[in-house]
Amino acid sequence: MTSPLPNLSRWGRRSTLLGTSALRIGCMPPSLRQAPEGNAWQRLLFWLMAPAPENAAPPPNRLPAVRSAFLASLEGIATEDADQLRWRIQSTHSLRELWHVRADLFRILAVNRSQRTAELQLSDLNRHFPARAPRSQFGTL
Repeated sequence: MTSPLPNLSRWGRRSTLLGTSALRIGCMPPSLRQAPEGNAWQRLLFWLMAPAPENAAPPPNRLPAVRSAFLASLEGIATEDADQLRWRIQSTHSLRELWHVRADLFRILAVNRSQRTAELQLSDLNRHFPARAPRSQFGTL
């Protein structure tokens, strides 16, 4: 007689991503809305008219530092894919564009180094983007 299959529910398993907790805090792309740098009246109007003013795009002066952090994560990788990604990173005009580069960066890091290194690098780069609350565990019931 064959033995029954073990319980394969996801509740008994540990996450394979970074931490041991099933709850992870992700990141989302920065907003396209830019808070005005003008006078108090313009800022007040922006605050009143915006559906979520705290989700406004970060100031554009942060872009060079974030761009250099992305480029630093590719240091030591000399492949054609990495060179194309470096060019793509250097030609970005916003943090939102950099947010969309993360998938390609993860792929190149995972192939040329390791998946664990790629996960750590991406979690470090995610600090530059707005945080998303963890998903409710009740959604799967």
